[in-house]
Amino acid sequence: MSAFAALGTMTSLVTAFALATGPAVPVTLTATVETPAVYDDEAGGNADADDPAVWVDPENPERSIVIGTLKEAGLDVYGLDGRRLQHIAAPEAPNEDASPGRFNNVDVVYGFELGGRKTDLALVSDRGRDRIRAYAIDPAAVAAGKPPLKDVTAPDVAPVFAANEAEVDDQRTSYGLTAFKDDDDAYVVVSQREETSLRLLQLKDRDGRVGYKTEDTLDLPDTFTLPDGGKWTPCADPGERPQVEGMAVDQEEHVLYAAQETVGLWRIEIDDEEFEKPKLVDRVREYGTPWTYDAEEEECVLDTENDPGFGGEHLSADAEGVTVYHAEDGAGYVLASSQGDDTFAVYDREGGNAYLGSFAVADGDATDGVQHSDGSTVVNVPLGTAFPKGMLVTHDGEATPADGDREGTNFKFTRWDAVAGAFPEPLKVDTESFDPRDAD
Repeated sequence: MSAFAALGTMTSLVTAFALATGPAVPVTLTATVETPAVYDDEAGGNADADDPAVWVDPENPERSIVIGTLKEAGLDVYGLDGRRLQHIAAPEAPNEDASPGRFNNVDVVYGFELGGRKTDLALVSDRGRDRIRAYAIDPAAVAAGKPPLKDVTAPDVAPVFAANEAEVDDQRTSYGLTAFKDDDDAYVVVSQREETSLRLLQLKDRDGRVGYKTEDTLDLPDTFTLPDGGKWTPCADPGERPQVEGMAVDQEEHVLYAAQETVGLWRIEIDDEEFEKPKLVDRVREYGTPWTYDAEEEECVLDTENDPGFGGEHLSADAEGVTVYHAEDGAGYVLASSQGDDTFAVYDREGGNAYLGSFAVADGDATDGVQHSDGSTVVNVPLGTAFPKGMLVTHDGEATPADGDREGTNFKFTRWDAVAGAFPEPLKVDTESFDPRDAD
């Protein structure tokens, strides 16, 4: 554990708040492809879309696939046209008293040495069982139109956070996840549900299956000193602390960006398998607002009339999905979902992560818009004729039209050049300077 694992009650923070230099009103754009809607009911297999990842095909980028988590229903694999190619169920409960699997977040690493072969992996946080699940991605199966993912998780992997199975069933378990490579080594960062902890795990080859070991742990703050000297704790249910879900690692700089849902966006450097001191890049608008807990309704009530005005201007709680767009010489962007107002904030990848503007994915000819977005991921390289300048994939928490009373969720695919070109001063489109398959 690093020296920064006891930050939870610290009274002063090193902050680097983003400058409000972008357009005041979010720009709008539209998606071009969507996946089939899934439904969180018995008929729909309790499927609830959450987080996407993209695997780039090394031979034919047009055959690249999108992997999306569905919580209790496991995960789906899609082609770039949105068609479902494969479904993988979450693991069943090991006994009648235990929690079943529940897939929360997913990410991809390329070229992990497994059983003597370079293997691309999809890595999933299993919140239900508090494990990391690993799936080998078979390029030959993709080319042949066959199911490409195969479970290669070591059978004896231990819980990530829980000390025993009883703690697993308490569900303060693996939640958010992001992955990255450092030379030949591969890592995942995992957040803990209803807690502030982040854990750095190194992937290990266990006789041709994927295991992991803990390298470091970081506890983000749960109490903050406001500019007027007062103390503030974010709104939460009793016994819960402000959790992180959305995360992404700058693959070249080894900087973790983590969205603490009711606090804001953190920047955390990772050096020599250790977390460095976190810096708060931006705060949610609700930061510092007094609140009370309504036990009857089981919800927090913000006292907005007495908001002291210490919050940010670009993120409305919850701060969610985070992804990094890499461009030449350290340029690029950090994108974060502002779930409370259905927008995405864009920050400069360089320097102090200055705020550049926000966008919303609106209703269009091909798809409906994006609301209540959780996970997202961006790819800069060309992915065939449909996405020749790269692609942004976003979770949509309100896929419409609804199926009667059933509320659906899905994933939306948007051309990156459509995102970039929507801004008054267009964002960069750089398809050559960064290769996600050779990122480090």
